[in-house]
Amino acid sequence: MSSFSRRNFLQTSALAGAGTLLAPALQAKNLEMILDKGAIGKSKWDLDTPALIVDLDKMERNIKKVHTRLQGTGVGVRPHVKTHKSPAIAKMQVAAGALGVCAAKLGEAEVMLENGIKNVLLTTVNVSAPKIIKAMALRKKHSGFIQAVDNAQNIQDLQDAAKAAGIKAEVTLDIDVIGRTGVAPGEQALALAQMIDKMPNLKFCGILAYDGGVQHVVGFKARQERALKTFEPVVKTYDMMKAAGLNMEIFSGGGTGTYDIMSVVPGFTDVQVGSYLFMDRQYVEIGGEKNETVFDDFDVSLTVIATVINNRVPGRLTTDSGAKAFTLNKPTPLVIGEPGFNYNAGSDEFGAITFEKANKTYKVGDKLEIIAPHCDPIVNLYDIIYGIRNDKVESIIPVLARGKSQ
Repeated sequence: MSSFSRRNFLQTSALAGAGTLLAPALQAKNLEMILDKGAIGKSKWDLDTPALIVDLDKMERNIKKVHTRLQGTGVGVRPHVKTHKSPAIAKMQVAAGALGVCAAKLGEAEVMLENGIKNVLLTTVNVSAPKIIKAMALRKKHSGFIQAVDNAQNIQDLQDAAKAAGIKAEVTLDIDVIGRTGVAPGEQALALAQMIDKMPNLKFCGILAYDGGVQHVVGFKARQERALKTFEPVVKTYDMMKAAGLNMEIFSGGGTGTYDIMSVVPGFTDVQVGSYLFMDRQYVEIGGEKNETVFDDFDVSLTVIATVINNRVPGRLTTDSGAKAFTLNKPTPLVIGEPGFNYNAGSDEFGAITFEKANKTYKVGDKLEIIAPHCDPIVNLYDIIYGIRNDKVESIIPVLARGKSQ
């Protein structure tokens, strides 16, 4: 008996609904607890630390820059919310002209949809019955929710769940580019696309193809060459699907590292940029088209403020910001204004800085501003981001999708 019978769907949806009846009150209470309203107007240097901050001027410029750069190319922008996990920021991206947003996890998609983001493309395949039923309940409520599939069983499961929900659900086919998820390009992918197209409760909308491995290739020319080579079989698959008369309204992929490369890919519709918004050390060091050593297309807007809590050992400082403030991503965090500092966030609670030369003498209580190694997982560590303008706190941005890893 199918896991996705109408009775099963209705029972599961009812239980989900009963749980969400409490959500508005609980959310409001929890939000009130985490919002540091007293910080408004403070200098960023007076914030309690570790504090995650975003320079609003720089972030707003980044949002505008990606659209300006792609204007006239025929390629749209579909930002990934896994970077910021904030409906407030997603609304800024949509207002600037984004087609909608991408979400890596169902929980992220739910937060966006339930907080006013109308068009959400889920890039991860849901394979468990609870996730599929929940996803169809979301689609029943939100017409702009699009799901992804990559295998025949999953297609049948989505069909059964959509039928039980009494809807026709939009889906895209995930094409494997890096050996992580998706179906291999070619005949196998075409067969799955045609299978979707024949399902009465599914609507085939096109394909996804994300090459995560190429995003951090150092040097623009090397990155461009690899990206376009990697996409050759995907383009052939797109052509096969187009020739078969399939609906190819979506051909989505790419990222911050290849945002200005994908426009030459035939049929490509939109880039799934994420880190462009904040930037981090990983991206800064890959180089851009006009600057081979520094990727300066976008400004570093996201930083962490940390406090020196011990300076007893010469050539060494201890801060209050370790792995729980930065995660363990490489390269190491980069202290602004101190290129000779080596910042080790390996300890849970403490950061260890070693150096041979410093530009000033640091006392206990002094603050440091630090560029993140990798912005996505760092944002997931914080309840709020302080929005800074002219070095003062202008707004508090809740990270409502924090921890939504299911």
